[in-house]
Formats: sequence, C-alpha cells, structure tokens
Amino acid sequence: MKTDIILCGVGGQGILSIATIIGEAAINEGLYIKQAEVHGMSQRGGDVQSNLRISSNPINSDLIALGQADVIISMEPMEALRYLPYLNKETGWIITSSVPFVNIPNYPDMENIKAEYGKMGNVRFIDIEAMAKENEVPRSANVILLGAALHALGLGQEQLEKAIRSVFGRKGDAVVDANIKALKLGMEAGE
Repeated sequence: MKTDIILCGVGGQGILSIATIIGEAAINEGLYIKQAEVHGMSQRGGDVQSNLRISSNPINSDLIALGQADVIISMEPMEALRYLPYLNKETGWIITSSVPFVNIPNYPDMENIKAEYGKMGNVRFIDIEAMAKENEVPRSANVILLGAALHALGLGQEQLEKAIRSVFGRKGDAVVDANIKALKLGMEAGE
C-alpha cells in the first residue's frame, strides 16, 4: 500500500487538521508516514500546502516527486491547479472545494478554472461550504472534503473516525460528533 497526498488551500481553512487526521489514521493502521508542510502567510490568506506520504513500507523522502501524487485534496479550487504537475496523470484524483477564496486582485475567472477541471477525468468538485451550512456543521467543511477523498486514500472509514475522536476529543463530544457527521456527508458526496 502506498498513497502520496498533496493537501492544499489557504491559511485557516483546516488543511493541517486534515493532515493530522489522516496521519493519525495511518499510524493506527500500522502504516509508515512522512509529512512535509509549507505554511504560507495564513493571517493574510496565504497558501498552505502539505505533502503526506503513507506506505506499508518504509518511506525515504517526505516530498512527493513530479507526477507521483495519488490525490490532491484542496480546500480552494485554484490552489489545486498549482500542484497539477505533481499529480499522477493516469490514476491521480483531485478532490476540491468548488468555492473560491478570493484573496488576490487578479483571481482567475471561475469559468476558466472549471474548464481546466473539465479536461480531467478523476475530479470531485464539491461545494463543501454549502454542505456544511445546510447540515449544521459549518466549522467542519474541511472534514467533508476529507470524506469525499476517502476512496482515494487507502484508509478505512473506521480508522478515520477513530482519528477524529483522538484529534478533536479534547474539544468535546459535540465537536467530535460534528466532524464524524461531516466525514459521512463527504463520503456520500464523493461516491
């Protein structure tokens, strides 16, 4: 088993929380894990990116080579496009929020971004913000996105739920329950 994951978005969207949940689940499965993070200027809406490598065998590098990512999970649609050169063109998946975080004056037109995604085969383009609000889990949009990516991760739902309990347990049952609900909503959206 080997899964190379690029997580990306804008500071404050919960990218590093997704990485923590995936990492915890992988460790619980007895897998090897390596992670490299790039933190942008999150207070100013800068980009945040993380390489997350999971394998049943030892991993030598924490960075993903060009053309080797199995999945890009992105909280922001334009951010995923930045990392396309790293995606495996035949089998790689992109799971992204469909709602832009417009933090620059020359943000590309959404129709152009959608056209780029339309050229690719393995894409899930999901309005996670609307799903989170409609289902009363507004602070768990990132976990909805994680649930939508479950099929591409090589990890089981049970392990991710256990990781959510571990990661958010100190925040109380309501936060844990909201995130498990969000994970299940995302799984439905990702099918």
